[in-house]
Amino acid sequence: MKPGCLVGVDFGTRRVGLAISDAERRIAVPLAVYERQTVARDAEHFRALAQKEAVAGWVVGLPVHMSGAEGKLAQDARRFGTWLSATTGLPVCYWDERLSSALADRLLADTGMKARQRRGRLDQVAAQIILQSYLEAGCPEPEPPPPLHDGA
Repeated sequence: MKPGCLVGVDFGTRRVGLAISDAERRIAVPLAVYERQTVARDAEHFRALAQKEAVAGWVVGLPVHMSGAEGKLAQDARRFGTWLSATTGLPVCYWDERLSSALADRLLADTGMKARQRRGRLDQVAAQIILQSYLEAGCPEPEPPPPLHDGA
């Protein structure tokens, strides 16, 4: 990926958590939670975000099973990443997000936030955890995705 900031994505069918790195790719911070709408509005939102933040690429969390196998949610995240790349013209890397939501919830709970307050921030903190993990791994180049199997 070209130099510049990266946006971490905690994919969801209704909400997408977002975090952003600094241009030097040392630290990730929570950015926002985007409530998904129509495909056209989603495309407009992500294009505007990429332009406003001078995004160099996306890191989409890949919800794999504890065994490392990919299921339907991982396939959905890959489809979203493919759409996101085609929509914005920016590269996408997929990153293992196992336990990121559980860790995000625990971190927010440790601050004293009530469960209701945590729900509004959970997705962006999960995105921060995904992105920070990717940054700490040295921003490895993406591997080619496995083929998608419909209904499998």
